[in-house]
Amino acid sequence: MNNLIVIAGPTAVGKTKTAIEVAKHFDTEIISADSRQIFIEPQIGTAVPSQEELNQAKHYLIGTKHVTEYYNAWLYEQEALNIAQSIFQKRNVAILAGGSGLYIDAVCNGIDEIPDIDPELRAHVQSEYETKGIQALRQTLQILDPEYYNIVDLSNPARIKRAIEICLQAGKPYTQLRKAQKKERPFNCIKIALNLPREELYNKINSRVGQMIADGLENEVRKLSQYQDCTALKTVGYREFFDYFAGKCTSDEAIEKIKQNTRKYAKKQITWLNRSNDYTWFSPYEVEKVIDFCEKNIR
Repeated sequence: MNNLIVIAGPTAVGKTKTAIEVAKHFDTEIISADSRQIFIEPQIGTAVPSQEELNQAKHYLIGTKHVTEYYNAWLYEQEALNIAQSIFQKRNVAILAGGSGLYIDAVCNGIDEIPDIDPELRAHVQSEYETKGIQALRQTLQILDPEYYNIVDLSNPARIKRAIEICLQAGKPYTQLRKAQKKERPFNCIKIALNLPREELYNKINSRVGQMIADGLENEVRKLSQYQDCTALKTVGYREFFDYFAGKCTSDEAIEKIKQNTRKYAKKQITWLNRSNDYTWFSPYEVEKVIDFCEKNIR
């Protein structure tokens, strides 16, 4: 039987390094499950693996779309499944690694049928956002779907608006639709989640942000300013600098917000993974234990 080894976890925990070691052990390839690394233009702020890392194991779905292209979890599901199938034609193990829980769920369980949104409803939600701000959206989502409210990135208006649209259109919580039916897959999923003690993880996040700044994140964001309305750039590391460029905060404040918002995002990622009992948790320093666990669970 074919086996998909999933390596998930919060940002900066060490997923890339672990995935490469596991891929090398099984002589296989890695499908990225990162909703931002799939875009070409943002490199520093999305922590794209280095060329040295990419050379150690073949990676798919990194830097394949432009920020101006429309992309979603359903499209990702189709691409990732096709790539997995091509890998399985050569070997019986493939790796799926990344921090986007929705993308991982799409591959392992499938995307549920989401209703088409009425244009007038979409315009209404957008108007609410423009006139009342993101806090009003958060309050609406908390009422309509408290479970999704607890796991969504509350600083991402696009995600919040989308969930509200679906709740209103379907007449039921977005979470219920997403949980409606698990699709059968022709492969065995072995799910690994990585984590560290909170203080250590937060220190790694702060260190990573510091390295991004040293590597020229501010200049990268400045070059992408013309695309700041694209969904792909409404993410941590970019929107804070866009606020700085607009005079809403100082450079130091923007950097501190990036650290703070990245820590919040990591907490959301952990909450998302904890929803499922399918994951077995390891420290990123326990690579041999991860490999041993995978060996024992391969079918």
